[in-house]
Amino acid sequence: MPETETFRIPKHRRHVPDARQRVRKALAGWGVAAQLADSVVLLANELVTNAVTHCRVSEAQVQVTLTLHGTELVLEVSDPDRNRLPRLHHSDPDEERGRGLALVSALADAWGCRQEPYAKCVWARFLPVEADAPERTHVPAAL
Repeated sequence: MPETETFRIPKHRRHVPDARQRVRKALAGWGVAAQLADSVVLLANELVTNAVTHCRVSEAQVQVTLTLHGTELVLEVSDPDRNRLPRLHHSDPDEERGRGLALVSALADAWGCRQEPYAKCVWARFLPVEADAPERTHVPAAL
């Protein structure tokens, strides 16, 4: 049976640290190795920040779901702006922003996004056994 932690935060930058803390606490409770936990927390920070920055729905909430199933860990961040799917952006070296999804692509074993009936979800999948991890890929639509 998978372990799951789901919570919502208001769509405001001041709540991003709360999301990071809750993700870190869940991972610690599950005994996830520190190096993997650091990567998941960093990507949770990036995805939640993207959601609160780019979601155009007023008074929205951002949902974060962590699922640990066997050796696979999945982070999902959803917001109600379902028609604005994120795209990987290749930033110039002097740009100050726009590297979040590149970081997700570099640290997750797979990632993608999907439209749901009332939201969009950006997800990242992690395989804890780093030595045997497959080549990192972007899977565009479904989990």
